Amino acid sequence: MATILLDQKQKREKTEMVLLNIYNLPPIPKVMSEVLKMLDNPGISTTELTKVISKDQSLVTKILSIANSPLFGLQRKVTSIDFAILVLGFGELRNIVSVLSMVESFRNKTDKYLDHSEFWYHSFLTGTATRRLAEEFKFPFSGEAFIAGFLHDMGVSIMHRYFHTNFITISDLIEQGVNSSEAEATVLGMTHEQIGNFLIERWNFPLTLCDAILHHHTPGESKNNLILSSLVHIADYMTNKLMIGNFNWDKNFVLKEEAKEALRFSNDDEFNDFVEGYRDLFTQQLESMRFLN
Repeated sequence: MATILLDQKQKREKTEMVLLNIYNLPPIPKVMSEVLKMLDNPGISTTELTKVISKDQSLVTKILSIANSPLFGLQRKVTSIDFAILVLGFGELRNIVSVLSMVESFRNKTDKYLDHSEFWYHSFLTGTATRRLAEEFKFPFSGEAFIAGFLHDMGVSIMHRYFHTNFITISDLIEQGVNSSEAEATVLGMTHEQIGNFLIERWNFPLTLCDAILHHHTPGESKNNLILSSLVHIADYMTNKLMIGNFNWDKNFVLKEEAKEALRFSNDDEFNDFVEGYRDLFTQQLESMRFLN
């Protein structure tokens, strides 16, 4: 046992050394970068923002697609960027542009081990579902829930990009029926949850977001926000249960009872009916996400 633990420790240290060399987020498109800088200025006007965003019609299309997506839950159809800013507010717009920036920054070549379109569909579906759940359960920071849900599996993309040979080995183990977290820990000494958390801590994300990403498979171990970790866990589970936007990495997903308890479901029937009630919204949401290609 001591030998196994030492081997795991050495693998983890080696993995962390690679992660430490990922000093900054990869570069993002110029307009997105400009918009994020403008949103840091509390005196910026809607007119100025609209003018800059309108330089990139692809960004315009994506923002409007997100604002009008079924799980995002807006009551009015958003047809223009200035109206989107009015309805969403600067904070929500920042969340959307930040997420789109991540998609562009970590876009990688699809291979037989990871289909990036499917990965981003799953990430975005989980993000919008987490936001919707946050609103339904009166969690006060739905924008934060959106980001936590969207980034929950970012460690998988990091592994595929920076540890590709190891990723192939992990994929083979998962195909043989090994749980994803166990396969990752065996090969890299770290799970995708730990890798995602390691990086976003270095990028100075809020502790609650770091905690939710670290514990999206183990919400009961959350130290900073059990509710947010549980919301991400259940949104992730729903993609698997409904088989809509689900992800191969989660095929052995284990639902944790503590997440259901945190959100005060009284019994399994109530919970299962609740999940099934989201089926149509999930289907509609997936159809609205083709803009991620």
